[in-house]
Amino acid sequence: MHFSSRVEYGGLNPIADEEAKDRSRGVQFSKLNDANPTIHGLAPETLSDPYKADPRGPRESRETICSFLAKHEGTARIDSDELFVLSSTSQAYSWLMKLLCDAGDSVLVPKPGYPLVDSIARLECVRSISYPLHFDGSWTIDIAAIEERLAHGNPQHIRAIVLINPNNPTASYVQSWERQQLIRLCASYDIAIIADEVFFEYDLQSDTKELERAGTGGQRFAGESRVLTFALDGFSKLLAAPHAKVGWIRVSGPQRERQEALARIDTIADDYLPMSNIIAQRIPELLSLADTQLAKVRTRVRTNYATLLRMVAEHPTGVADVLPAQAGWNVLLRFPSVIDEDALVLSLLRKHRLSAQPGYYFDMPSNGVLAVSLLPERQVFERQIQAVLSQIDELLQA
Repeated sequence: MHFSSRVEYGGLNPIADEEAKDRSRGVQFSKLNDANPTIHGLAPETLSDPYKADPRGPRESRETICSFLAKHEGTARIDSDELFVLSSTSQAYSWLMKLLCDAGDSVLVPKPGYPLVDSIARLECVRSISYPLHFDGSWTIDIAAIEERLAHGNPQHIRAIVLINPNNPTASYVQSWERQQLIRLCASYDIAIIADEVFFEYDLQSDTKELERAGTGGQRFAGESRVLTFALDGFSKLLAAPHAKVGWIRVSGPQRERQEALARIDTIADDYLPMSNIIAQRIPELLSLADTQLAKVRTRVRTNYATLLRMVAEHPTGVADVLPAQAGWNVLLRFPSVIDEDALVLSLLRKHRLSAQPGYYFDMPSNGVLAVSLLPERQVFERQIQAVLSQIDELLQA
């Protein structure tokens, strides 16, 4: 596995090695150069807890998150030492690109897809190379295109493949057969998986077990042991709370590569300093809301998805349809391609004061798509969809 030269990695110096041995034996020692004001009685009274500066985040917080994940995934235990708690999945992408890529190296990203990863890659001086998702009644990853990009000695220095599971905006899980092929390729070409699974819990189908049996439902990459894998998740989607600013990276894979990755991310995390204790202390309280929040948001998005399907089916002119969706908060509404996407969005702005994101924002391969959020309250959602359908009719008649 290639790790970047940007992260210094090596054995401990003699002093750090002796200190580590002392700590492992439970030996207590003071530090002549300790500049942490929280252990010298100088922090504000309202922030009096000592700051331990664990690069992976406070152990108590990590253990709480791991207990929650193990319960939801049906596993006996998840090791908290393989979890990094940080402020967001955006920060996680940045750290992982530092870990895996030197300047000018590449990562594979899905198209259609959310443009955030491309933007972060540019900020990290990393190239994003797209791989296509095709729609033919359902969305599939073009495995052959990925293999072609990796062939002939990996000339573009591709270090990782980014998988959005489920994808945004296509609302499609990575299928079981795709997963096997992707793991095969990553193992063959020695590249890592970065799996963004923030929308994973928001399946739009009521019978997810039947989908899993059919091989069309979702399965997390978190915990994958065959290739080096970094699974991303956090409170932004899990609690519908982007302002909580809690995300995490779960590291898994073959032992040697996993251990080296953990040590190298420690260096990155230590340089950027661990997350705020103020937020970390609230993680157990916030995580206790997760089941309630998941149920609340699932009900909203499933109800609105059913409403959208009904409104489109019942619309007299039948000019639009909804591309099949499996999971997430966003779906794609398709309309006749003779209508320019910009023309539709601008008319919605001017006549209905309704903003929208056209398909080309997400690199959709053809004209004639709008991204639709399933989060609004039902009456607002129905009003928005009615405005879109009416405006499509009007533009077709113009």
